[in-house]
Amino acid sequence: MYSAMPGQSGMVMTVGNVFGLVGGLIPLGLGLVAERFDLMAAMWLLLLGAVALLVGVPKAQRGCIMSITATQTTEAERFQTGGVLTITAGHAVHDTYTAFLAPLLPVFIANLALSKTEAGVLTVFMQGPSLLQPFIGHLADRISLRYLVIIAPALTGAMMSLLGVAPGYGVLALLLVVTGLSSASLHAVAPVIAGNLSGRSLGRGMGFWMVGGELGRTLGPIVIVSAVRLLGLGGTPWLMIGGFLASVLLYVRLKDVPTQPVNAGQGLPWRQALRGMGSLLLPLVGIIVARLFMTRSLTTYLPTFLSEEGADLWLAGASLSLLEIGGMAGALLGGAISDRLGRRLVLFVSMLTAPLLLFVFLRIEGWLQLPLLLLMGFTALSVTPVVMALVQESFPDNRALANGVYMSLSFVLSSVVVVVLGAMGDLFGLRLAFTASAVITLLGLPLVLLLPGQRYSGPVH
Repeated sequence: MYSAMPGQSGMVMTVGNVFGLVGGLIPLGLGLVAERFDLMAAMWLLLLGAVALLVGVPKAQRGCIMSITATQTTEAERFQTGGVLTITAGHAVHDTYTAFLAPLLPVFIANLALSKTEAGVLTVFMQGPSLLQPFIGHLADRISLRYLVIIAPALTGAMMSLLGVAPGYGVLALLLVVTGLSSASLHAVAPVIAGNLSGRSLGRGMGFWMVGGELGRTLGPIVIVSAVRLLGLGGTPWLMIGGFLASVLLYVRLKDVPTQPVNAGQGLPWRQALRGMGSLLLPLVGIIVARLFMTRSLTTYLPTFLSEEGADLWLAGASLSLLEIGGMAGALLGGAISDRLGRRLVLFVSMLTAPLLLFVFLRIEGWLQLPLLLLMGFTALSVTPVVMALVQESFPDNRALANGVYMSLSFVLSSVVVVVLGAMGDLFGLRLAFTASAVITLLGLPLVLLLPGQRYSGPVH
């Protein structure tokens, strides 16, 4: 929209906000359609949206890949809306499926007699393969791995749709490990493609990328709890159809889109590159851990917490969708704001306000909690595109490797934090675990001051 309406950024932002507000009603609308008619009607509505987005957006401009003229440099600096939106749509469909796990944890706990710790370990199975992301990223700096992005929605959709018919804990673990491999490939490669297509607006590009993830995590709980209510656990395999259709459409849209900068293969050797990342990674690891206690307590255990407080499964899953709706707005605005005001300032404000809102959330009850969920999602989930932009712009010659290292750390540390939170929930209750998470996030604030300032390293051709 910015490229199509030059000089009218105010109008673009107004239109974008209007569509954002309308989009926030999508999960509620899907839930009502599923209740009034059936799940298949809701799924067709969801698929029509994905088809319209993937087919209707304009083709990404590709001329900057062919040479290094002054005109092509300008093209490389431009935000290529079509390509970024295509990646965003694929991310949304993929993460719709990975969002099935958290709302199903109460069902698995009841049906398989699991402790909260054992339920938390299921997340480790899904996120453990993220250890491979640096290797995938290092390879993506040198050769095109676009087909890993293309097949990810189909593979992840198939595995996650089969969770409902898994006969035991071992089969659940196997399905989640395969999902983790698919997810690791997507998250190591696709953000860098989106970054390459974002030009100077790297924060905005990462914001779009995160909006796709938040949209998926918003729709996922609504889709899976509606499927369980209407079809039972045995009917969930039908949901994999959406993933296969998304992969077909991604192939059509991405087969000619450039996935690498022209200096691919000229980056630093991986050992030298990793040594150079030390000054950034030391404070970043502490910030990741502090933030994860906040975000994972909400995104993993919020449905379980509310179920224990007396809410039914559908309401518990819908509350997670409210959190993710706020996260979508925060991700989009946070990335764009950090392009102007700086990464550290946006990160500091987010890590200060999100835990304070969680303290308030734990002190109130009933419908008053709903607006707090939106605000917590906006603040707590707005930071990821900011950090991703910081990582990629700090290492322009090894973007995929740097992104893979960051994503690997995030996923692996997330698995550890989820298990710790589950153990705390078993021992002391989830209310105390949520309180401790807010305190830990506040303790991570001084580490933000150790991060490097924002810089722009030039266009990616």
